[in-house]
Amino acid sequence: MIDFSKIKAISLDLDDTLWPVWPTIGRAEETLAQWLAEKAPLTVPLCAIPGYQRQIREEMPSLRPDLGNDLSALRREAIRVLLQRAGEDPNLAEPAFEVFFEARQKVVFFDDALPALQFLNAKFPMVALSNGNADIHKVGLASFFKAAFNPINLGVGKPDPHMFHTGAQALGVLPAEVLHIGDDPHLDVLAAQRAGLQAVWVNREEKPWTHDVHPAPFTVISLKALCESWPV
Repeated sequence: MIDFSKIKAISLDLDDTLWPVWPTIGRAEETLAQWLAEKAPLTVPLCAIPGYQRQIREEMPSLRPDLGNDLSALRREAIRVLLQRAGEDPNLAEPAFEVFFEARQKVVFFDDALPALQFLNAKFPMVALSNGNADIHKVGLASFFKAAFNPINLGVGKPDPHMFHTGAQALGVLPAEVLHIGDDPHLDVLAAQRAGLQAVWVNREEKPWTHDVHPAPFTVISLKALCESWPV
């Protein structure tokens, strides 16, 4: 259970907690493919090969370990490799990535996301902690958060405790005074607990708890349910 009396701040995951991420990525990839077809037509046959672009992206961490968990840099370099293999100008990777990145920010929120943000923000200062490259300004959430951290601006991502501790420091509280809210059992829940925070598992699909740590963490099926469970 959560000790609500200790909470002085909130840290919050973004992808798959506030919006479904893969439909967002899919739409962004379609937008990128349309741009490439116009600006770099030699990439079209490669893009038509099922799974080819995904294969390139999966190769990037080993090809460019220097980029770490920076998803923006990894995506940009994957586009560059695609262009090179197609015989196109690899310098097109920069504008191509910008097309993808702008489309990636066009998220469709879960119905309960914005009401929950308003509810939580009225009670506590909040910080966004994400391993993705969503931009809180571009998705329209900057007014809810005091700060936002990801591997791009921090150099590490979850489950590294440094991300959670940096979030707490940005809010001027101790880790034990932060409640972290997220959808991933390992990256959000267990990682936050190991960093000294309390955690809530937002389990929208009602998946079973399969980790060795028992009992299962405080779990809700939606952000709406979390707000409704808050003590008056």
